[in-house]
Amino acid sequence: AAAPASLLALALALRTLNCFLVQTSFVPDEYWQSLEVAHRMVFRSVLNIHNYGYLTWEWTSNLRGYSYPLIFASMYKALQLLAKDNVQLLIWVPRLAQAVLAAFADVKLYSLVQHLENSETAKFVFFCQLCSWFTWYSCTRTLTNTMETILTIFALSYYPIKGSKMGNSCKYLALVAIAIIIRPTAVIPWMPLVFSHFLQEQRKADLILHNCIPVGLITVGTSLIIDRVFFGEWVLVQLNFLKFNVLQNLGTFYGSHPWHWYFTQGLPVVLGPHLPFFIHGCARAPRRFRILLLALIWTLLVYSTLSHKEFRFIYPVLPFCMIFCGYSLRYLKAWKKTAASFLLLSNLVPALYTGLVHQRGTLDVMAHIQQLCNHSQQSQAFVFILMPCHSTPFYSHVHCPLKMRFLQCPPDLSGNASYVDEADVFYSNPLGWLNKEFYNDTLLPSHLILFNVLEQEISSFLALRGYEKTATIFHTHVPQGRVGSHISIYRRKTEMNH
Repeated sequence: AAAPASLLALALALRTLNCFLVQTSFVPDEYWQSLEVAHRMVFRSVLNIHNYGYLTWEWTSNLRGYSYPLIFASMYKALQLLAKDNVQLLIWVPRLAQAVLAAFADVKLYSLVQHLENSETAKFVFFCQLCSWFTWYSCTRTLTNTMETILTIFALSYYPIKGSKMGNSCKYLALVAIAIIIRPTAVIPWMPLVFSHFLQEQRKADLILHNCIPVGLITVGTSLIIDRVFFGEWVLVQLNFLKFNVLQNLGTFYGSHPWHWYFTQGLPVVLGPHLPFFIHGCARAPRRFRILLLALIWTLLVYSTLSHKEFRFIYPVLPFCMIFCGYSLRYLKAWKKTAASFLLLSNLVPALYTGLVHQRGTLDVMAHIQQLCNHSQQSQAFVFILMPCHSTPFYSHVHCPLKMRFLQCPPDLSGNASYVDEADVFYSNPLGWLNKEFYNDTLLPSHLILFNVLEQEISSFLALRGYEKTATIFHTHVPQGRVGSHISIYRRKTEMNH
């Protein structure tokens, strides 16, 4: 049963609007593991500038693969060939592409439930999916987690749930394999699902020989070839990624949380106002959907064993939850309208606040930096971002070979116990670090970008070296630690007077 075309039109319109109503930063990976890499792939060779584009330590350590950035690199290449590679299009085209994919995924979720149950239940699931604040916040971002979630929904629509006539082993396994190539952790939610399919499959040997092995060989082979082209050597990045994050557990470098975090904070926050409906739906949904609940619990348990935890890691199982929420709404007889209105309004506030207000400064500041590209003194400009590392996007949001620098923070991979990264060294004594780093006036940056919490500490350096504040940009209502409520842009006066 196909979803009506009107639903697709609605989803496309809504996700396009969604795309433009998300103007805040979430995590650095959104740019540094996708757009920044893609920008470097396309434009570094064109201008033949050695340092045009930056690869984070994950790339120099072969932990990431080029398959995902290649999607955006193709868009950039097309824009460049059409002579339309202006910075606004470079920023928005990849996001719009994600929005279109997200809309198709929303409709796939509808079709799946409509096929297994009926149109009424499918409409409630579709409604829950569209008004989920976290989906709104994440689904148009260029994160690997976003693509993993979209591919998971597509794969689920071909997965042989009991009673499904849509099941197609080859299609769902191929989609799962692509998700694993893009983000190896996609293997986690699919382990119980694939295992359950294997147990109920009569022709087990056929499944392995005719589906699993060919799909695995083709996807891994393609990924290996793509990475061979761009790394210049044979690398199995998926293995390196799992080794680093799971076996060595080096993700703790980016912070650690208690084991129960996903159950007490992660899932409740991601579900938001959907939480009571999810719990109710778990009790009401038919038995055959238990496998999805099992996959969800299994995913939370596996992620709980890793000390570094983030909301986005469990985003791929959020669509599973929406199926249960849809069942809950369907069974709320007299309360249907009230419940739907509650869900819509209570999700609207966090969706709009996190999309338009919270943490927007680090993206807004890029427009100010970009203006230096049109300046006659572009060649003399030197921008130093004195913020926690990777706070802002980089060349993908500037698109000109401006001299830029930021504080580095790669984890120590050599096992040195006394290792401290550059950002930590700077924050332990900002004034001392600046005076030592810029002992000679000729080395000074023309522009400094910093959070307002740092101003007091380095005010003497700014005054002495002739820096004046040229702009203040709002960032967040909840400043924490090194992250201030506003971002200040300083320009060196003497620079411009020569």
